[in-house]
Amino acid sequence: MEDFIWGRRIRAFRKLKGFTQEEFARQLSISVSVLGEIERGSRVPSDELLVSVTEVLNVTLEELKSIK
Repeated sequence: MEDFIWGRRIRAFRKLKGFTQEEFARQLSISVSVLGEIERGSRVPSDELLVSVTEVLNVTLEELKSIK
């Protein structure tokens, strides 16, 4: 369940910041298919990838984790 929430939060912030999946995946140096798996919750993002996600999106890990 937590994996699915990570994916939903990453997708929501990605869209909020105006990134397409292609642009965002390129910024993270991962494939679009890997990003899609993460956003769907079928793949768990590594700690290193989460750090990259927060840097590219300019959000904190706490903001990304928040479920308000």
